[in-house]
Amino acid sequence: MKLVFATGNIGKLREASEILGEGFELVSLEQVGITEDIPETGKTLVANSLQKAMYLYDKLGSDCFADDTGLEVDALGGAPGVYTARYAGDDKDFNKNMDKVLHELEVLEGEAHMAADLGVKTKPVSRRARFKSVVTLIVNGEKKIFEGTLEGVIAREKSGNGGFGYDPIFIADEYPGLTLADITEEQKNDISHRGKALRAMAAWLKAQA
Repeated sequence: MKLVFATGNIGKLREASEILGEGFELVSLEQVGITEDIPETGKTLVANSLQKAMYLYDKLGSDCFADDTGLEVDALGGAPGVYTARYAGDDKDFNKNMDKVLHELEVLEGEAHMAADLGVKTKPVSRRARFKSVVTLIVNGEKKIFEGTLEGVIAREKSGNGGFGYDPIFIADEYPGLTLADITEEQKNDISHRGKALRAMAAWLKAQA
């Protein structure tokens, strides 16, 4: 089955192809001649995912899917959230994005230590976080939404050479002490938020066949 995936990210395209496996041919935005940025003006991951998928379907009329993924850090009030890709600016520089998250947590921890030194009781700053993915599939005009979550913590520094995005600073509960960039692509795909959503999508599609 051929599906247009609303991404220009080669890492995401490869990841999705490996997760979906045989029987699916994924086509990138570049391959269908879409070079413009697809609008993402929603206030939630669901809204953004749906908006991107509808943009593709309206433009191409082809079966397609889009995902929107957010990193939610508890101590930052759920940020970056829907601003995950642009947290440090519109250039979508993930090194800057990661640096901003690490810096903000360091500031909060510094403030907590100062308060403790002054005798003020404070709770330890939580580094708990999670990735959430929402995938919107449009087949023959029918819309279906699939979701996946990966729980973990934010590391104290970047580690690893694999993955993409925030992977070098995210430690999944399943692999304590290792970031997503430290583990293999296969290990990551087995537990990832996007993997869970895409496998649910694949199962639904196969059930329709």
